[in-house]
Amino acid sequence: MKRTDLEKNEGRKIAGSVNRFGTPGRFAKDATAHLDRREQRKRDQALGLVPFAVKLSADLVNQIRALATERQTDLNELVAELLKKGLAA
Repeated sequence: MKRTDLEKNEGRKIAGSVNRFGTPGRFAKDATAHLDRREQRKRDQALGLVPFAVKLSADLVNQIRALATERQTDLNELVAELLKKGLAA
């Protein structure tokens, strides 16, 4: 091996060890930490929520996301509200 290859490998080892633990939580950032998928699935099942995949156009999705950020609400809640209004009409 060339010396440059050895240096590259050593750099990769160092970068890997630095990124292994991630950034530590500071100033209560971890208070709103996301649940792992299993816990999230159990929480959703307890609330009676069912996953429902739909394919929509990109323009429509961008409108829904913009509306969700405007109202400062969750995307799931907004879509549920819009579906209820649409079905009631």
